[in-house]
Amino acid sequence: MNFKSTLAIAAALCVGTSMALAQTAAPAKPAAKPAAAKPAPKKAAPAAAEPGQASPEQLAAAERVHYGTYDCEFGKVAEVSTLAKYPGYVEVKSGKQSWMMKPIASSTGAIRLEDLKGQFLVIQIANKSMLFDSKSGQRVLDGCVNEKQKESAAAVAAAAAGK
Repeated sequence: MNFKSTLAIAAALCVGTSMALAQTAAPAKPAAKPAAAKPAPKKAAPAAAEPGQASPEQLAAAERVHYGTYDCEFGKVAEVSTLAKYPGYVEVKSGKQSWMMKPIASSTGAIRLEDLKGQFLVIQIANKSMLFDSKSGQRVLDGCVNEKQKESAAAVAAAAAGK
């Protein structure tokens, strides 16, 4: 499958996810009551849920992930690494943000890394990777390449020059 088809599939996934989220109706709120005299105490943030044990398919997909440093557009950098505590899961970092992600192999050969909270998605194809915010439908990082992807792009360019 060519690059345009893969990119079209990735875009369709993002649009479909954002459309599904947009169609969720908010429950109707009852009429407002007068404000209470003292505010409710703040609740502590819930602890991050432990991920489930990785399936054989997930472990196989994790072996195909390109790990290491990615140079992205506009001078941004991303880091993709394994998680020793959770085999089959991946950590993606960019700036001060960090996501635990589950690798999934697609039928097109691309690797999807899905954020366990369901908001972020990384698509890894042969020549680049992209990080999407599926709730807003925006690309967070684009044009990200690591050493393996640079080598792949160089091999394709060399093959094209040889024709």
